[in-house]
Amino acid sequence: MLSAAASPSSATPPAVLPLHRYSPPLPRTHLDLDSSLARDRLRHPRLLQDVGRTGTGAGVVDFSVQGSADPLLVGLYFTKVKLGSPPKEFNVQIDTGSDILWVTCSSCTDCPQSSGLGMQLNFFDSASSSSAYAVSCTDPLCASEIRTAATECSTEGNQCSYSFHYGDGSGTSGYYMSDMFYFDIAFGESLITNPSAPVVFGCSTYQTGDLMKSDKAIDGIFGFGQGDLSVISQLSARGLTPKVFSHCLKGDGSGGGIMVLGEILEPNIVYSPLVPSQSHYNLNLQSISINGQQLPIDPSIFSTSTNQGTIIDSGTTLTYLVQDAFDPFVDAITSMVSQSASPIISRGKQCFLVSKSLPEIFPTVSFNFDGGAILSLKPEEYLIHVGYTQGSALWCIGFEKVQEGVTILGDLVLKDKIFVYDIARQRIGWAPYDCSMAVNVSVTSSKDEFINAGRLRVSSSSRDMVLRLLLPVGLMAFFLVGIQLAL
Repeated sequence: MLSAAASPSSATPPAVLPLHRYSPPLPRTHLDLDSSLARDRLRHPRLLQDVGRTGTGAGVVDFSVQGSADPLLVGLYFTKVKLGSPPKEFNVQIDTGSDILWVTCSSCTDCPQSSGLGMQLNFFDSASSSSAYAVSCTDPLCASEIRTAATECSTEGNQCSYSFHYGDGSGTSGYYMSDMFYFDIAFGESLITNPSAPVVFGCSTYQTGDLMKSDKAIDGIFGFGQGDLSVISQLSARGLTPKVFSHCLKGDGSGGGIMVLGEILEPNIVYSPLVPSQSHYNLNLQSISINGQQLPIDPSIFSTSTNQGTIIDSGTTLTYLVQDAFDPFVDAITSMVSQSASPIISRGKQCFLVSKSLPEIFPTVSFNFDGGAILSLKPEEYLIHVGYTQGSALWCIGFEKVQEGVTILGDLVLKDKIFVYDIARQRIGWAPYDCSMAVNVSVTSSKDEFINAGRLRVSSSSRDMVLRLLLPVGLMAFFLVGIQLAL
């Protein structure tokens, strides 16, 4: 799905986000893979247009999350947010490739009215919320120093509005609202429900392209980017959360996982510095290796410029490599496994008929980043299982080729790993991890001093996720930890 840029405003207390896999009975067909590919392509012109900032904070926030990295099932992860007075719940996609939180307005007549994901679509109605107000053109949020190309003032109604358009005509437009944002907070093991704080978000009144299709329609997008109007920036600007968040998206079986506004602690995490002064989470990818052997790729094709670079984006389902990296990658994999798997071309994609387990045949792939950080990929993190044929499993390369421009690492490679987006220190870290296991979560002060750690565990007797604080009693009052029980 999509989202876009904007500016600052309010916030709310902290949280941690538990995740659950949502797997509707969709058929495993190339049609579903093609739709994921098409949706990814809708967002990429925006990534090319917007190819940096800093923060502070204290606290941890929790959202229940559903979804799947499998492009033949759901192909996205989404969470629930509660907005308004009284609060109303919305399902929104988790998107690290965009900034703002936006939901569909009740006044949007051409927006989808139903979803193939088996959820009821909800619409934001400002008239039904006693705390809602539209951001006006005279509000500092709409002032010239923070206005972006996507933000403008409506001559009708004095509303600060936005419009995000894409190369194929798809996009969304609407206006900015301010309203209460709700979540659950735990002090130690005491749960306090529905505390709130105001946030500024987008209210979508018009959508085009694939956003109008109902097969995977959702209520909106939750942007976790670095921009001033992202929720993470709004919360940290008020000192309510640290300017760091983490996720561990479980990619197989019954799913599950964790996402926190806070830092997941894991001794095996490696970090790579963010490229300075970029709107997205750009990293310096230096090379790609297969079984430790570096591929013959010119590293300059990965360097960051106006329309080039490497971006971490949870809002993209697949992974996209520029042609000069994609071709040697596919050639090397095919050559290496051709004696044990039968290479075939299916609908223009390089696929393989496999009769053994993947690790027996396919190699480990390494993306080598600045700072010596290596992102290692197991076969199922660069291959997609599309079905069975001729008595064998059919696996296809899950990377897509772009002629030139931005390399985008989407959910396919992000799953089954801890990812830490440390905006305050301008770095991203990761480590392979079983996302059904417990994690330690820390909260730091604006001076980057260690304040606390929490223990998030998944109960073996239920799907509930419980955050346990490992704190001295005297420190308990200094921070908030959010928790939401997942059914």
